[in-house]
Amino acid sequence: MHFFISKILKKWFSVFTVILIISCDDGSSTIMQINQFNENPIGIAYDIRMTYTDSAVVKAILTAPVNLDFTHLSFKYSEFPEGLKIIFFNSNKDENILVADYGILYNQTKIVDLQGNVVLLSHDGSRLETDQMYWDAEKEWLFTEQTFTFKNINYDMAAIRLDTNKEFSKFQTGKLTGTMLVDEQKDSLIADEKL
Repeated sequence: MHFFISKILKKWFSVFTVILIISCDDGSSTIMQINQFNENPIGIAYDIRMTYTDSAVVKAILTAPVNLDFTHLSFKYSEFPEGLKIIFFNSNKDENILVADYGILYNQTKIVDLQGNVVLLSHDGSRLETDQMYWDAEKEWLFTEQTFTFKNINYDMAAIRLDTNKEFSKFQTGKLTGTMLVDEQKDSLIADEKL
């Protein structure tokens, strides 16, 4: 009798195990569908123009052919997959123009990540080029860890890493190469140095 009950229990246990395995779903397909929904933008806008103001003064204007809105995610952001252009205005209302092939605006931090053929043209003729740059809209500050080139009346240089205000009147860099005009005791000289 014991042998017979043991055989029946083994058979039922095997059937129960098969049913349990077949009926169990880890829910990954449902979770993937939910995540896929969250990865889609909640809005797509074309030919946009965003104005950044501080105390009713226009500080910058951002334009782009396409804007993807991901503000429904916990870390909100807007994506500019077809590039963007930002015009900065200084206190004299002079324009500095920044263009890039791609960008992301992180809404909470007000930082724009610019990528691909990033070019900054200053009102004084200065030109900066790099592959990636960050713009902090709150502090009106630019920074990159990438290689960049910078040219103006006084400089023609290349370096890795840049931390600067939008007018280039205050900046720090890493290793420099190039030509720089140095003012020393009212005498000007051109220094061609590798630092």
